[in-house]
Amino acid sequence: MTEIVRRRVVVSGRVQGVWFRDSCREHARQHGVQGWVRNLPDGRVEAVFEGPPDRVDALVAWCHQGPPRAQVDDVEVTGEAPEGIRGFDIVR
Repeated sequence: MTEIVRRRVVVSGRVQGVWFRDSCREHARQHGVQGWVRNLPDGRVEAVFEGPPDRVDALVAWCHQGPPRAQVDDVEVTGEAPEGIRGFDIVR
């Protein structure tokens, strides 16, 4: 059985209005990672990733850079218990 991990990330900087959520969803789908991503009212972006550790780690690493127009200042990462999420959605 494959180990599944869950990570919650909160990304600060210029991360809204730069295609961060769409790019995150695309990268997650390419890596076979489940979860969701959303804008927060304070200008940050929050995402949850579930999947094999190496794939989730790749998504967390991508969040430190983001899409080309983003300016990432900080990424907070928290480990959580997996919930069995299916698919990857942009939450509004």
